[in-house]
Amino acid sequence: MDPASDTWDFSSPLISLWINRFYIYLGFAFGFSLWICFQIVIRKQNKNSPEKTTPKASQNLMTNGYISRPKKEVFVSGVKIFYGSQTGTAKGFATILAEALSSLNLPVAMINLKDYDPDDRLIEEVTSKNVCAFLVATYTDGQPPESAAWFCKWLEEAANDFRFGKTYLKGMRYAVFGLGNSVYLSHFNTVGKNVDKWLWMLGAHRVMTRGEGDGNVVKSKHGSVEADFTAWKTKFISRLQALHKGERKHCGGNCKKGKCESNQRGSEVAEPGSHVQEELPHRDAEDEEPFGSTNEEESDTEDHQSSNPVIDVEDLGKIMDHVKKEKREKEQLEGETSAIRSTVKSEASERRAMITPALREALTKQGYQLIGSHSGVKLCRWTKSMLRGRGGCYKHTFYGIESHRCMETTPSLACANKCVFCWRHHTNPVGTEWRWKMDQPEMILKEAIENHQNMIKQFKGVPGVKEERFEEGMTVKHCALSLVGEPIMYPEINKFLKLLHECKISSFLVTNAQFPAEIRDLKPVTQLYVSVDASTKDSLKKIDRPLFRDFWQRFLDSLKALAAKQQRTVYRLTLVKAWNVDELQAYAELVSLGNPDFIEVKGVTYCGESSASSLTMANVPWHEEVVRFVCELVDLIPDYEVACEHEHSNCLLIAHKKFKIGREWWTWIDYSRFQELIQEYEDSGGSKTFSAKDYMAKTPHWALFGANERGFDPKDTRYQRKNKSKDISGC
Repeated sequence: MDPASDTWDFSSPLISLWINRFYIYLGFAFGFSLWICFQIVIRKQNKNSPEKTTPKASQNLMTNGYISRPKKEVFVSGVKIFYGSQTGTAKGFATILAEALSSLNLPVAMINLKDYDPDDRLIEEVTSKNVCAFLVATYTDGQPPESAAWFCKWLEEAANDFRFGKTYLKGMRYAVFGLGNSVYLSHFNTVGKNVDKWLWMLGAHRVMTRGEGDGNVVKSKHGSVEADFTAWKTKFISRLQALHKGERKHCGGNCKKGKCESNQRGSEVAEPGSHVQEELPHRDAEDEEPFGSTNEEESDTEDHQSSNPVIDVEDLGKIMDHVKKEKREKEQLEGETSAIRSTVKSEASERRAMITPALREALTKQGYQLIGSHSGVKLCRWTKSMLRGRGGCYKHTFYGIESHRCMETTPSLACANKCVFCWRHHTNPVGTEWRWKMDQPEMILKEAIENHQNMIKQFKGVPGVKEERFEEGMTVKHCALSLVGEPIMYPEINKFLKLLHECKISSFLVTNAQFPAEIRDLKPVTQLYVSVDASTKDSLKKIDRPLFRDFWQRFLDSLKALAAKQQRTVYRLTLVKAWNVDELQAYAELVSLGNPDFIEVKGVTYCGESSASSLTMANVPWHEEVVRFVCELVDLIPDYEVACEHEHSNCLLIAHKKFKIGREWWTWIDYSRFQELIQEYEDSGGSKTFSAKDYMAKTPHWALFGANERGFDPKDTRYQRKNKSKDISGC
C-alpha cells in the first residue's frame, strides 16, 4: 500500500471539517442565539411574576438556617360603621351591613355617634387603614338626630376652622349613606350631604359615591328606603373587596376638568410597602367638585358660539341693534344710580348698619353669633377644651384666666387695618371712624352673655365634658375683647367696660395702636393690649396695611398713651418669618417708649390661602425660633426677663422685673381683688386710682419658662401625653 495514500486517508476527516467549517460556525451561532433568547424570556417572566425575588435580607436569613417571609401589605385593616339614628332605621341598617361584611374576614365595629368623641378619636382613622361607613338620618327641619347632633356640630366647626386645615383627615377613607324623605324636599338628606361635604373638606377620601335612601316610595330610585340601602350596600361591599385586594378605583374618563391622574395610574396595583396615603394620592372625579353642578347644554352652547369668531354680514345689523339697546339701558341705569346717590346724601343723618347681609352670611358661616348691627360673640376652642377638663389658652398659663368661663366678643366688627395674618380673611368691614348705626351697650352685653351661654348649653351631655366645668362655664367670669375688629372704635366702649365690671367680669381689651386719643380716654381695664406687629414704618405698613395715612405717628402716640396707664399693659408681638423677625434693636426702642408691664411674643398662625394675603406656612416660625428671638430681645431690654411659656400656642411671656418678688414670678391676676379696686375707683368718681401690682397673684411653677411642663396645666386630662422632659431654660 502506498504510504502517501495512508496519510491521506487519516487526514481526510480534518479536511472535510475544514471544507465545511462555515456550516459548523453557523450552527454554533444559531445555538448561542437560542441560548440568549431563552435567557431573555426567563428574565421577562421573572420580572412580570407577582412573586418578587428573594430580597438580600431573606437570603441572609436562609444562610442562618431559616427563612422569614416578607410581611404581607394590609390595604384594609377593618371597617367601622358609624350610625346616627332617631327611630332605629339607621341602626338597623348598620346591623345588616355588619352582618354582610362578615364574609370578608375583616374586623367590623358598630359605633353609635352618641358615644363617639371625634375630637380625640377621629384623627386615628388617618393611619388606621380602616374604611369608615357613616349611616346618618335627617330629622325634623333638616337637623341631625339627637344621637348625631354633637358629631355633626363638631365636624362642621372643624371643616370651617382654618386651624384644622384641608389635610387634617388626609388618609382617612369613608363612605356615606343618608336616610331621608323627599316629601320634605328642602331638607332631603341634608345631614348625609353635610357629613359627606365636611369630611371631604377636611381632606378625607371618599371611596364611593354618597348613597341616599328615600322614604318616599313614589320618588325612591329602587322603590323604598330599604331597597335604596340594599343597592348601596352591594356597591360598598364590591368597592371594599377591591380595596382589600389593593386595587385602585378606575376613572370613567369623564372628569370635569379633562385631566385625571387616575387614567395614568388608576389601573396600577399598589406595590407592597406603600403607605395608605400613597395608595390614594389623588381625588377621583366625584371628589373634585362634590356639590357643584354644571349645565352641560349651556356650556356646550357657549363653547360653540365662542369657537366661531366669524360674524355673518347679515347678522351685523342685529348685533348693532343689540349694542344700542345695551347702551340705552346702561344710561338709564346710571341715571337711576345718580338719583339714588343724591337721595342717600340728602338722608345723611340716617346711618346704615355695619353688618350687611353678605357679611352676616360670611361671619355666621365662621361660627359667629351676631348681635344687633355691629357686634358679635364666638365660642373659643380653648373654652371647649377646658370644658372637657383639658388645658386652657396661653392667657390661662400667663394670667390665670379660666378658659371655660371666658367670653370672646367684640362691640365693633370694624377695623382700621388689613393685617396680612388676619384670622378672618378680611370678611369684617374696615374704616377709620365710626359711621354706622350704634346699638346700646346694655343690649350688646345682655345678648352677648345669652348667646355665649346658649353655645355652652350645647355641650351638655357631650362625651368628655366635665359636669362641674359645664356648670362653671354657664357663669361668665372673663371677657376677651379681641374677637375681631377694633373694639376701641365703639363710641360707648367705656360704658360697656363699666357694665362688664358691674357684672364682676374681668376685661382684656386689644387695640391695634391706631387710636391714641381713645387709648388716653379709656377707663381702667383688667389688662390692656396693644398689637406691635412691626418696629419700623415700612414693615408696619407691609404687615398691618393700615388705612390711616399718618399710621406711624398714630402708632407711636398709642404706645406713649399706653405708658401713662397705671393698670396692666401688654405689647403683643406677632412674629412673621422673613417679615419682622430681624428688627430686634428697633423693637427694644419701642419697648422703652411704651414701657409695658408684659410683652407677649407669638408665632404667626397660618390662616390658609387667601387672595388678601401672601403668607404661607414658610412664614410660620418654629417654637425654637420664637424662643431664640425672645432670648435675644431680652438681652436688649435689661428691665425684663422671660417669665412664662405656652408651647402649644407657640407663645412666650416677657415680664417686667417688678413682677418678680424675691425669686418668684407674680404674673397671674387676683380677679377678686381687681373687682374690689375697680369698684372703689367708680365710687370715688375716678379719683382713687390703683396700679398693676395691686392685683397681682403668684404664678404656678408649671407655667414658668423652662419648666418641664412647657406651659401645660397638670390638671389637664391629657397632661400625661403632653408632658415633655426637655428643658430649654437658660436664655
